[in-house]
Amino acid sequence: MNTKLTIVLSLIVSTSFAQLKPVSYQDKDQKLSGLSIIPAKPGTGKTGILILPAWKGIDDHAKKVAEELSKTGYYAFIADIYGEGHYPTDNKSAAEQSGFYKKNYKIYQERIRLALQQLIKSGANPNEIVVIGYCFGGTGAIEAARANFPVKGVVSFHGGLGKDPERASDSAIKPAVLVLHGADDPSVPPAQVLAFEDEMRKAKADWQLIAYANAVHAFTEPAAGNDNSKGAAYNEKADKRSWEHFLLFLKELTSH
Repeated sequence: MNTKLTIVLSLIVSTSFAQLKPVSYQDKDQKLSGLSIIPAKPGTGKTGILILPAWKGIDDHAKKVAEELSKTGYYAFIADIYGEGHYPTDNKSAAEQSGFYKKNYKIYQERIRLALQQLIKSGANPNEIVVIGYCFGGTGAIEAARANFPVKGVVSFHGGLGKDPERASDSAIKPAVLVLHGADDPSVPPAQVLAFEDEMRKAKADWQLIAYANAVHAFTEPAAGNDNSKGAAYNEKADKRSWEHFLLFLKELTSH
């Protein structure tokens, strides 16, 4: 191939596709390592999306989501909730680690807040931020709303909705809330859904909950397999529908 043509093609590729880059930041003495991606062609509003990953921490699914968002002009940052030296290696350790943060929700909220700072530092408009999360990260997205972080909205993909009943539930929630839920998710029983709906009403939130038929936990993740009897399984229809509902939510809330 002609040398000049090779150089031109290389420049086109390098300027057309953004890449995830590691970002080191701190929570006191704990080192955190997130991933940032800056779109090659930012949208007019420079909207930023904070991605909270599932219970095993930053994974291929979270990376794929960030890359897809970047292609359409969104800034994205994948949060590191656990921190270096504390990453789960199997389901047992993932359950223990995520359980700690669910119980100690203020620590979880602080890790989310620190990640939001990194998203804004990357160039995202601080007035055009949305938080999304998957599974454990979906729980985190709801916690961002409960903390009333200065974001336009939050989106929970098959996340847990419960909280300690002793926590106050009558304070106003300002961010818009979208919950994308598997109708047959055994991890989120009907009683938890009803309690969440009651919480949102008391908080006078702008909220939506969309339940997808025949979908269980982790319905957006192909790696979960397709056996609903295991309680976690991929559902292609629910995956596609939830993504479209998410994009509609973004369009409604932001100037992108």
